[in-house]
Amino acid sequence: MSDPGGYGGAPEIAEEIMAGFRRTTRGVSARFTPSQAGILRNLVAQVAELVGGPGAAEPAPAGGPAEPGEDPSLDLAAMLGMDGPAAPPEDPVLARLLPDAYGDDPEAAGEFRRYTEQGLRSGKVAAARTVLATLPSEGGRVRLPPGDAEAWLRSLNDVRLALGVVLGITEDYEHEFGELDPADPREAYLHVYDWLTFLQETLVRALR
Repeated sequence: MSDPGGYGGAPEIAEEIMAGFRRTTRGVSARFTPSQAGILRNLVAQVAELVGGPGAAEPAPAGGPAEPGEDPSLDLAAMLGMDGPAAPPEDPVLARLLPDAYGDDPEAAGEFRRYTEQGLRSGKVAAARTVLATLPSEGGRVRLPPGDAEAWLRSLNDVRLALGVVLGITEDYEHEFGELDPADPREAYLHVYDWLTFLQETLVRALR
């Protein structure tokens, strides 16, 4: 009889997967099944492309910075992140990922966004690329030094926020989840949201 959990009949591996992230002497570690890795990579890539545009989930191109004069758009304002939009995004997911800094002062919020949004987007894309670079598509054990683990933490949070908006997650979601009709199309995605929450919590504990 085949193993219904897909763990090859190794209960210690199944237990390790369910344990999420653990602290190691060099950082943190976790093990992922191929299906878990596929789900996480897909969601992380989607968020990266939503924030950074098509192709944002691809590895950054190799090579040094452009020479002066190569690209006229590389002016001082752009380099300082001063060429960003002042208005919040219309997309509700992006609005959740890139919130206003001053909810009671639209003018100050717009000015702050103009100076910081591009850097915030770049940071989110960079974190997503770290996850994609360190999580093999076939799954297996992932070992992360502290810097990469922090990037994972940021990216997991972004994915949870995005999925939460799509699913209409509220503070009472656990109660709603318990009463959800199994035929509801959101049911499978809520399981994924719950798993992402678990992963994030174990990573936070492992980093303490």
